[in-house]
Amino acid sequence: MTYIGDYTLPQELLEEISEEGFDVLPQLITTVINTAMRLERQKYLGVEPYQRSETLVDYANGYKPKTVATRVGKLTFDVPQVREGDFYPSALEKGTRSERALKVALAEMYIQGVSTRKVAAITEQLCGFEVSSSQVSAATAQLDEQFDAWRERPLDQIRYLYLDARYEKVRQDGIVKDIAVLIATGVNAEGKREVLGVSTSTSEHEVHWREFLQSLVKRGLHGVELIISDAHAGLKIARTAVFGGVPWQRCQAHLQRNAQAYVPKVEMKAQVAAEIRAIFNAPNQQTAGAMLNQIVDEYHTSAPKLALWLEENIPQGLTIFAFPQTHQRLIRTTNGLERLNREIKRRTQVVSIFPNDQSCLRLVTAIVSEISDDWLAAKTYIKSSGL
Repeated sequence: MTYIGDYTLPQELLEEISEEGFDVLPQLITTVINTAMRLERQKYLGVEPYQRSETLVDYANGYKPKTVATRVGKLTFDVPQVREGDFYPSALEKGTRSERALKVALAEMYIQGVSTRKVAAITEQLCGFEVSSSQVSAATAQLDEQFDAWRERPLDQIRYLYLDARYEKVRQDGIVKDIAVLIATGVNAEGKREVLGVSTSTSEHEVHWREFLQSLVKRGLHGVELIISDAHAGLKIARTAVFGGVPWQRCQAHLQRNAQAYVPKVEMKAQVAAEIRAIFNAPNQQTAGAMLNQIVDEYHTSAPKLALWLEENIPQGLTIFAFPQTHQRLIRTTNGLERLNREIKRRTQVVSIFPNDQSCLRLVTAIVSEISDDWLAAKTYIKSSGL
């Protein structure tokens, strides 16, 4: 192939992409990874190809083929070699943390006899080879050390704290049970989002939420100005105990869904939802309060249970009016966290039933730590103006 420059895509490959689209994806990935690895070796050596230098740390020593099982099939890469050092390109080493954790979770199932023929086939497809107990033990030890360090890393100032939980199925003593996965995300002083922590527990009872929140504080979390979550009883008690003086914003999306349970007639549901939405979109808290009083009076006779519920619960979703208007759209719900949960579900459903709690925590940690890295590298989530 003829390269346009030293480290650009081959002209022939660019033409194939325009003609064949996704069919050329494996070749494209191979070319990009090979190019990245050559650049990494060049940076490691500190010189351009064929250039001499008195400070040269090592010498290039050709390439060695390596076949890797990927989502687009088995690809063979040209891995750059050096004569004496232990250089190995991170482009291959990465293999994404979640991909490795997923393989380990599947491998554990395979070895413990939990998996079906289908799971065994998936393991073979993802790992590219049969797995043994020793291979799984080595892989899990390496991953657990890395993920433990991530979950215990120091935290700093967090202005907005989002809390939520989801459930995964785990096999315990031969019985399949649901375990709670507690997740905390936040917006830091620079306006960037990050995943602060993740934990598994037998339920969302107060004791588990309290331990989780206390662990965040112990790691250095401070400066919280607002907590956004749903109204789960266990979380409410724990939140009050650990962050007693911090204002709480009840997720408006959850409030909308919860309200529907108190609407007495199906034909009223759309109207009630529209009225609640209008309150949430009011220009200020005074207007929102007046609108709430109006619909409470409206339903006082025709739907008394709904009126009482609205009066007691909707104010919990109006805390955002005390914060900068430019921030309110992003702190009114836990929708961002629920999108994170959907991504976790997309990846964990491959496993279906985890062989143990640690296997579940390992994969979820891998997923959220990658997403957190992406968030921190992305543009500012909430601009600092007004913070």
